[in-house]
Amino acid sequence: MALTDDDVRRVAELVRIRLDETEVKPLGEELSRIFSWIEALREVDVAGVAPMTSVVEMQLRERDDAVTDGNCPDRILGNAPAAEDGHFVVPRVIE
Repeated sequence: MALTDDDVRRVAELVRIRLDETEVKPLGEELSRIFSWIEALREVDVAGVAPMTSVVEMQLRERDDAVTDGNCPDRILGNAPAAEDGHFVVPRVIE
């Protein structure tokens, strides 16, 4: 897939990078090679191949979904710069 100079400028704008005009053509060629490689990968038959999290067979670790640090509002509010009546005090942002 060949990208035009306008395509490259648009991509640069979307990813918020500044390009000199001298950088547009080389970047376009590099991106075109990357997209060609992606197109080649689309042709690979992956039917019957299970998704993997790693190239090494492994089991993801799990833990119980349990609250372990609750019911201590005084300790939690003790870290706040300001607290009042059991709540965090924050600067007013809406007038």
